[in-house]
Amino acid sequence: VQMAHYGKPEYWEDRYTKDPDPFDWYQRWAGVKDILTQYLQQTHQILNIGAGNSRMSEEMYEEGYQFLTNIDISNVVITQMIEKYKDKCPNMKYLNMDARQLQFEDGSFDACIDKGTLDSILCGDSSGPNGEQMLTEIYRSLSPNGVYICISYGIPEQREHYFKHSSFEWELTVHKVAKPTISTATVLSADDKEKKNFHYIYVLKKHESQKQQEQTDNQFECARIYF
Repeated sequence: VQMAHYGKPEYWEDRYTKDPDPFDWYQRWAGVKDILTQYLQQTHQILNIGAGNSRMSEEMYEEGYQFLTNIDISNVVITQMIEKYKDKCPNMKYLNMDARQLQFEDGSFDACIDKGTLDSILCGDSSGPNGEQMLTEIYRSLSPNGVYICISYGIPEQREHYFKHSSFEWELTVHKVAKPTISTATVLSADDKEKKNFHYIYVLKKHESQKQQEQTDNQFECARIYF
């Protein structure tokens, strides 16, 4: 399969119809939780975009992260997951949705997890505009101090410019984890020079700009004087 197919919704419908077995891109929860739990709380409303049939949400749910909303562009896989988890994880939601057109109110989520979805979009046609549209929707759907966690094979030189759009007010922290197929000895001997040995975790913490904060403060001050 050419990588360009990953950006096409019909590819995913066909894939999940033919192969319904669970599959995790890049990493399982165990491989990333030491980093992700630095930013996630069990009380958080968490959006998992491009969830597919990954076991990560189930594994998170079992560890107490039960306010999970999973979306995917494939109606086939969403139907499969609703049936699979209706009894096992009754509070977990699965919704058929395009990450470029999120059907949520502004500020609905404390965190958004993306394991390979931005990568998939960047493989498709109109990759730049589609990637920007998805990031804009994620940004809108996050609470004022919300965090977007993007797990990617893309090295910083290939990904950071997408996150640094002028309309986004967020702080970027980059972590990396060894690919599961790479031995610890290989990673150590490479002395972190072999970028292909790693997956990258881009953590983007949203924050109000000084201007936004001043506007909010002024609104509160006006309200106090009025009442």
